[in-house]
Amino acid sequence: MRFIANMAAVYLLIAAAISSVSAQSEIADTVIWGGPIYTADDANPEAEAIAIKDGRFVFVGSRSEVQAFVGDTTTVLSLDGAALFPGFVDAHAHLLGIGERELTLNLEGSASLSDFVEKVKAWREAHDDAVIVGRGWIETHWPENRTPSRWDIDDVVADIPVILKRADGHAVVANSKALEMAGISGATEAPFGGEIHKNALNEPTGILVDAAMGLVNPLIPATDTARITEALKVGGDVYAEYGWAGLHSMSVSWPEVLAMESLSDTGDLGIRVYNSINPGDASNLFAGGARVSNSGTIITKAIKLYMDGALGSRGAALLEPYSDADTHGLITIKEEDALPIMEQALRNGIQMNIHAIGDRGNRQLLDWYEQIFAKVDSADRAVVDPRWRIEHAQIVHPDDIPRFRNLGVIPSMQPSHAIGDLHFAPDRLGDDRLLGAYAWQSLIASGVIVPGGSDAPVERGDPLIEFYAATARRDLKGFQGQNWHAEEAVSREDALKMFTLWPAMASFTEDEQGTITVGKKADLTAFDIDIMSVDEADIPKGRAVLTMVDGKIIFVDQETAE
Repeated sequence: MRFIANMAAVYLLIAAAISSVSAQSEIADTVIWGGPIYTADDANPEAEAIAIKDGRFVFVGSRSEVQAFVGDTTTVLSLDGAALFPGFVDAHAHLLGIGERELTLNLEGSASLSDFVEKVKAWREAHDDAVIVGRGWIETHWPENRTPSRWDIDDVVADIPVILKRADGHAVVANSKALEMAGISGATEAPFGGEIHKNALNEPTGILVDAAMGLVNPLIPATDTARITEALKVGGDVYAEYGWAGLHSMSVSWPEVLAMESLSDTGDLGIRVYNSINPGDASNLFAGGARVSNSGTIITKAIKLYMDGALGSRGAALLEPYSDADTHGLITIKEEDALPIMEQALRNGIQMNIHAIGDRGNRQLLDWYEQIFAKVDSADRAVVDPRWRIEHAQIVHPDDIPRFRNLGVIPSMQPSHAIGDLHFAPDRLGDDRLLGAYAWQSLIASGVIVPGGSDAPVERGDPLIEFYAATARRDLKGFQGQNWHAEEAVSREDALKMFTLWPAMASFTEDEQGTITVGKKADLTAFDIDIMSVDEADIPKGRAVLTMVDGKIIFVDQETAE
């Protein structure tokens, strides 16, 4: 990728073309050419060049015609063969967690239980923490074939509390010191929506699932404004480098909202963020309505709830028992607590984005949505089409797939979950229930959009891994497995919309974002490979080389820039 600095030379080359164009043509701030450009706009799916002025697209078309928009002050950017797309948007992630992953004990990639333990030991030796907090372990591929226990951690850290969250965020393992300080013993009963794992001797093993994680939360040092700000900035920088122009951040606290707005207004958070806040802060939205930062890039308009847990930790609520355990999973919220929030949200024009993974969780949530939609007439809604979402929608009974369209509910899904879960989901579900598992194509075919996300820091958060997962439906080694329903993979054209147009639609911003179309905001992502044409296996091997928001570069790969 090259910036063409000597615009006088460019001007001489194209003077003849300019002279033939109407004098009313705009002189652009930026012109981009030199590689394939995919717009995600069905009316004009590909282009040779684009022009940007005042943060918006003013031209999308041919290389010859764009020359009329080049002036002395125009920056011309050559892609040098890189492929350009509308700004990729992660429709489900946790910005604070992405930053915290970089700042705390990161257990991603732990290849075994022994590797996990060694990482904990090394962190203890290198840091003087009062409490060790970390995240990212997942045991489903470990050769030891079991979850970690408090005793495993005790072997290397016994004197201070250690609290380590599973990759999915729905379970922790805590050492004996943490359990002791939290008052957790064999006699402790799990709270509603949670589970305390105990052995045959009725001793807690250290595994706390979903609501039971709250028992050790008071031991974790409080996150102050400075730490929140640091983590958000780090997370934003990481995401811009991956090529994300924006994300929909989930389970956001009100202090995070305020910190994001401040960072964005000062230019320290370049990506675009659409927030779904915790229910404890819902009164702020109900009182003041949707919020938009002064920069215009931070929007807070939704509330996030949890219907059930996660499949890996067997907390996802299933209609029938798990195939590998005597449990149906967990419903984590009571109807009498959820429905009043949902009704007020519908009346006030606030979007509901609710986590549901199991087929029972999804069915019950669809039932609740249907009940609230019937109760609140369109005339009594601040937003007639509320575009409520189900986050994850991983395991859906086939009978419930048409209900998404019938109710106008958006399934917001994360393709990388499927290529990670394929190694344990068949054991959890059995073959029959795989028919409605990660059913992207069936949902799209039913007539709904499927905005795509990563759920980072649950997953890595790489847009190319997500695009690959959606189109290949194989893990990164090419493995798919029997009865994994290859027909649920999506076309590359639909996958592009999953990370561009459809997240915009899922956040009410499709008139301003989501496609490279004249008049829309100039959010862009460029990769060093053409993901629309390269061999499938090569998609995850690429990298982002350019990320733009509102026509401003928030990341450029220094290896390719001159």
